[in-house]
Amino acid sequence: MNLRITPGETLRLMTVHAHPDDESSKGAATLAKYAAEGVDVLVVTCTGGERGDVLNPAMDRPGVRENLAEIRRAEMDEARRILGVRQQFLGFTDSGLPAEGEPLPDGCFAVRPLKEATGRLVASIREFRPHVIVTYDETGGYPHPDHIRTHEVTVAAFDAAGDPDRFPEAGEPWRPAKLYYHGALSKAWFQALHDAMTERGIDSGMGAVLAEFPEGGSAPEFSTRVPCAEYFEVRDRALLAHATQIDPGAGFMLHDRDVEREVWPTEDYHLARSHVTVTLPEDDLFAGLRQSRRA
Repeated sequence: MNLRITPGETLRLMTVHAHPDDESSKGAATLAKYAAEGVDVLVVTCTGGERGDVLNPAMDRPGVRENLAEIRRAEMDEARRILGVRQQFLGFTDSGLPAEGEPLPDGCFAVRPLKEATGRLVASIREFRPHVIVTYDETGGYPHPDHIRTHEVTVAAFDAAGDPDRFPEAGEPWRPAKLYYHGALSKAWFQALHDAMTERGIDSGMGAVLAEFPEGGSAPEFSTRVPCAEYFEVRDRALLAHATQIDPGAGFMLHDRDVEREVWPTEDYHLARSHVTVTLPEDDLFAGLRQSRRA
């Protein structure tokens, strides 16, 4: 099967996330870049973030926690508008982050049958017909049960969407060409920015974050680095739209953006699966797909 794209055909990118705000903290500049170039971009959000915390002290006020589900949907809509993308909720309930030994809530995303969630995502894939899908690796990026489940569901749906014998009720089969995992917020990224700011006499504020990473371990294997520094400002505005989750005076918002553009001007990915021949490393999620005709 020839999976390549004809000149003039609209490219389509789907990114699958666990909660509102994940799309803006992981790969948002990439989404904004492709959307500005005319790519049709769809963010699929598996849960509504109903059990999230209020992480911005300015938003921890009466009426917010009681209406968090509604507020987070409104935040998601504003972030989507800023990035210039489409977005849909898959319709599952946030699992929260239980303490060690504490059971997951009944009916939450992480405990729903894998087949049920996979079927919903297969339907979204067959309707949107993406050429490329992006999600988390098997660690979830961090050990939140919804992130790990999102990985499991996305991989299963990527494999099933093109098979006419699986989920026949979910629409006409569509085989996405490539599956990527995010490399966002890696230790290597934090270390590079910390070192660069320290060398310039700027307080990086990243020492505490770096201390949380385990000692040793292998560096991430990025196959694909997408240049998108000119869209970091759009990424930041989308992040700040998630006002209950992002404190503008703390964490990710504190590092020097000029230094970031200089020392790490890309967002990074690992090519997990491809049905087209590619040459690594890449600088484009659609590498190997452009030109020729899709059968």
